[in-house]
Amino acid sequence: MGFLLRRATRFAISLAILVTASFAMIHLVPGDPVRAALGTTAPAELVEARRSALGLDLPLWEQFLGYVRGLISGDLGRSIGSDLPVSTIIVERLPETLKLSLLATALTLAVALPLGITMAVLTHGGRRRAAELGFAGITGMLTVIPEFLLAVGLVFVFAITLQWLPVAGKGGPASYVLPVLALAAGPIAGLSRVVRVDTLTVLDQDYMRTARAKRLPVRLLYLRHALPNVLTSALTIAGMLVVGLIAGTVLVETVFAWPGLGATIVQSIQQKDYPLVQGIVLVYGTAVLVVNLLVDTALGVLSPGSTVRES
Repeated sequence: MGFLLRRATRFAISLAILVTASFAMIHLVPGDPVRAALGTTAPAELVEARRSALGLDLPLWEQFLGYVRGLISGDLGRSIGSDLPVSTIIVERLPETLKLSLLATALTLAVALPLGITMAVLTHGGRRRAAELGFAGITGMLTVIPEFLLAVGLVFVFAITLQWLPVAGKGGPASYVLPVLALAAGPIAGLSRVVRVDTLTVLDQDYMRTARAKRLPVRLLYLRHALPNVLTSALTIAGMLVVGLIAGTVLVETVFAWPGLGATIVQSIQQKDYPLVQGIVLVYGTAVLVVNLLVDTALGVLSPGSTVRES
């Protein structure tokens, strides 16, 4: 309970900092965001009316209190460009981003864990040197390629050249394949490399030698004895990769014209719609904090001894 309380306190402090930073963002941008959004030819009366409607003519401390009260009630303000509630736009676009993120996360875990363990078993003791070099080369290349560049390459090969999959947009199940692959390829490569190294370390432990000497079935040997000891460090890295995956949706959705928050925030930045940018940044930041909290909690459950030492 003490561990969970400390993690909850850190989460609350981080969330307060995020809220303050997202509020300050709109006031740190040079110039008048309303004038920038409406254009230089907009009448002064319209600009002032929109500033008053958004509460930007109030003292800063009143704006902040109103912003916090709005967050508590679910009101994120109104978009300057469309005059729609920011919360309405986010609710419409968030499910599409969540679908991509969850599918990419599930694919990453489903592929990276067994791939890393399998490669460790196959190359343990210096065996199959060619397979090890091939695995290291391919995964190393995938980890350094930016998501948007990988997305463009996937579109060129599978959508334009082979014409197997849609180029862009959201349609049937086939439209999910390329965006999910673009998001998950890097995390799969990075996590599988970590899992392989950790599994090699576990395979050299005395308890694994004892288990092999007892001629335990392969299923018990690797799933019961090796996998739980690999999960702790793998879960830490997976949490970091998921955070990067969430951020990667911004560029990937733009490449594939996906109707999610990533493409929306790019459009709102171009249109200088700062209240909408502010709301989406808050959603992305909260998602990162929640992922970190879940990973910390899972690590506390899987390895309670380490959390006691940390405390």
